[in-house]
Amino acid sequence: MPGTGSRSSYQQFNDENYEDDKDNGPLSQDSFEDVDEETVPEESNENDVRGNSPPRRFSKTCVKNVFTVLLIFIYVVLTAVAIFLAYQTISDFLDKLSQPVMSVSYKEVDSFSPPGIALFPDDAQLLSCKHHYHDNIPPLVDPGTPQERDCETTEVTYFGPFTEHKQKRALVVRGPSDVKNKELIFMQFSQNETREDFSAISYMLFAKFSDLIESANKSEFMSDCERNYSMWTFSGGFRTWVKMSLVKTSGRRSEAVEFRQESGVVKFNDKRPESQQTVQLFFVVFEWGDPYIQEIRLIVTANPWSSIGILCVVFMALFKAANFAKLTIKWIIKMRKRHLKHKAKELNPIS
Repeated sequence: MPGTGSRSSYQQFNDENYEDDKDNGPLSQDSFEDVDEETVPEESNENDVRGNSPPRRFSKTCVKNVFTVLLIFIYVVLTAVAIFLAYQTISDFLDKLSQPVMSVSYKEVDSFSPPGIALFPDDAQLLSCKHHYHDNIPPLVDPGTPQERDCETTEVTYFGPFTEHKQKRALVVRGPSDVKNKELIFMQFSQNETREDFSAISYMLFAKFSDLIESANKSEFMSDCERNYSMWTFSGGFRTWVKMSLVKTSGRRSEAVEFRQESGVVKFNDKRPESQQTVQLFFVVFEWGDPYIQEIRLIVTANPWSSIGILCVVFMALFKAANFAKLTIKWIIKMRKRHLKHKAKELNPIS
């Protein structure tokens, strides 16, 4: 019977325990208390550790993951900023290199180097050329008749740079120089009746009259001047007052000199007899407008050394960011290994 078997085995178990107790002696109350003190705290402590350790590990892992993501985000931001700064620095340097800035300054002088005034009268004839001061031009005496001259002049014939097969004749006059005393030159031309609808005399200004005098080939010199300087005109039947200003431009490789002018026109009241009015008269005055030389310099604001310095800083930032990323990756691998190690310990049975 199953009941009999269980009773017999239970009885046998009790007998064996009883025999052991007889051999070892009876267990006292103190022994039970000792057992309770040794076993119960250990079990309770183990249960406390098991109950408290998972939340702590979970919180540490969460903080570490958040910190890892934050470090990676900082690395990405630093790298993007460094790349943007490098691109912006190179772009600004190229833009400044291709677009120089003009620096304008004014230099005041008491006198200028006498410029060259090249006139192209064609059929017109020079009647007078006089130096005056303080804008004091005396009234005309016998206009249309030759008068005294006190100007230094020279004639040059040459082939123009734009009309190679047409010979040109230039009457070059030494211009005024004393700007403090308002030196001016007054010239008078006459021309017989012409079939053209409009009559005018062209002229050109170049930097120094002495350059022409000292030139070995005056024809070639005048051809170069016509190629580099502008042409103006003044009309018959008027007095044209030309006020000159000098502009010097310093480029990257060479320097250029040009003239700017302001002109005013006054109608000539012809009081000659009608028989003489068939001869057309031209009047022109040349004077310096102000005692200032305008100097224009083309300045390249792109400094290669500053750009190189900025790029060095950018590349150092990239290097630091790369180093930072390397340390971050090592730290992530280390944390991963440590996490796997703790997880393996938790899965092993408690010995």
